Amino acid sequence: MDCQKQFTLMNGTLCFTTKAQSMNFFSVKHYLVILLLTLSLVSCNDNVISSIPDFPVYLALNLTTTYPTFRNSYNQYLVFKKPVFVTDRIGYGGILVYTDLSGDYCAFDLSCPYEAKQDIRVVPNSSGQAVCEGCGSVFVISDGIGYPLSGKAKETLKRYKATLSGDVLYITAR
Repeated sequence: MDCQKQFTLMNGTLCFTTKAQSMNFFSVKHYLVILLLTLSLVSCNDNVISSIPDFPVYLALNLTTTYPTFRNSYNQYLVFKKPVFVTDRIGYGGILVYTDLSGDYCAFDLSCPYEAKQDIRVVPNSSGQAVCEGCGSVFVISDGIGYPLSGKAKETLKRYKATLSGDVLYITAR
């Protein structure tokens, strides 16, 4: 294979003098393309399609005055089935606010994605799981993801954004 043919095969980007060098470059190029595609597929995506419809979400939880035991805790949760303040927006079926095993705050909609009804909710337990009271699906929340462990559900719990600013934990839509 001469240089001109290699040049054409490489889309005009580089000309190598030996077949071995050309194959080596070709392999690295493919490896990088596959790596980039893989990373783009598994990276975080805030535009996840959920069976739970989008509803307004807004909670401002004061961790000093209103919820002092929730600050710096692990494997603890708060459940909001109804707004506490007039400004609160609790999503579709309510909001589950959780501190995962690393102490990070996360929030989920209480509605089971399999049932997709406002009045059929998941119930958190002390094992870092949430169990649907309808279909019985079990979701792992201890890692902050809410993926289904068992049952009929195949979709993760709908997640909301949890942001700590000073003494206030804000829960909003992603």
